[in-house]
Amino acid sequence: MHPYIKPLEKAFKAAANKDNAVHQQAYMRDQFPFFGIKTEVRRGITSAHFKKMGLLEPGTLHEIVIELWNLPMREYQYAAQELLYFHRKHLTETAIDTIEFCLTHKSWWDTVDALNTMAAGIYFISYPKKRISITSRWNRSDNMWLNRSSLLFQLKYKKATDKDLLSNYILQLSTSKEFFIQKAIGWVLREFAKTDPDWVRTFVKQHALAPLSKREALKNIAIS
Repeated sequence: MHPYIKPLEKAFKAAANKDNAVHQQAYMRDQFPFFGIKTEVRRGITSAHFKKMGLLEPGTLHEIVIELWNLPMREYQYAAQELLYFHRKHLTETAIDTIEFCLTHKSWWDTVDALNTMAAGIYFISYPKKRISITSRWNRSDNMWLNRSSLLFQLKYKKATDKDLLSNYILQLSTSKEFFIQKAIGWVLREFAKTDPDWVRTFVKQHALAPLSKREALKNIAIS
């Protein structure tokens, strides 16, 4: 184990709670083992550790994130994505390789969604020339979680949202039967409706979307 991770391991084990772990594992359909650390406690541990250790060199960041991701307990994956966020202003161009590894390993909505807002979305603001080449590949991938990421990386962009790109990616996936894709389409439209409700209203009227996607998109706006 990398020396950087050992203090985290010690702190996580000290904060472990078997009763919490049972509920957390059940909530995630028993796909991942947990220490049973509540979110606020875990973030307190990781935040203090990151501040104490300071910023990492890019190669070391990649090494530690990957090692954390490969450890068994789910809290380690949460720590890895929080570590990426801690370095958000210092991500290098190659950081997308680290992010994509995390998106495609031990994938479930909890990490995929957080990685899009805490890492991928920030990365593509820093490296806009990479945005289309990478996210278009995600959009057409055989990996459903990359498909979802092609929709969600813009989730917090508000006025900076590339509406043409969003529209193209939604339409490419609009016939998907996957719950997580239909839900993501509705979610990103609902979020963008806070910025441009007229665009979302018109988009939903003009295009055939799955009932779930349409319902989610219009949850907070009326359509005439």
